[in-house]
Amino acid sequence: MLASSPVVIQPFQRVLIPTGIAVAIPEGYAGFVQPRSGMALRTGLSFVNTPGLIDSHYRGEIGVIAVNLDPTEPIVISRGDRIAQLVVQAVVHCEPVAVPELSGTARGEGGFGSTGV
Repeated sequence: MLASSPVVIQPFQRVLIPTGIAVAIPEGYAGFVQPRSGMALRTGLSFVNTPGLIDSHYRGEIGVIAVNLDPTEPIVISRGDRIAQLVVQAVVHCEPVAVPELSGTARGEGGFGSTGV
């Protein structure tokens, strides 16, 4: 996805970068806006809500909520810069069901690091 307008993002500032792109994602699919790894490495550009979700009912322009994680240098985005990528995936719609207890697994309630990572 390309920036449709120039933007300067100061250190630790959040901005909405317009893309000039609108999509019609079919029912049963969703779009996920994700950062580009090169921009993240070179400039510290990240997205506040990664991935950004675009559901099949949205029809407006896609904007990217960006943040500059570099502590000292502003990020200069020019019109036409590649700032993000859109991944469209099938999604399953399900209805949550209340149950008195959950079935057991080998991991159980083990949290971060419990699988040996």
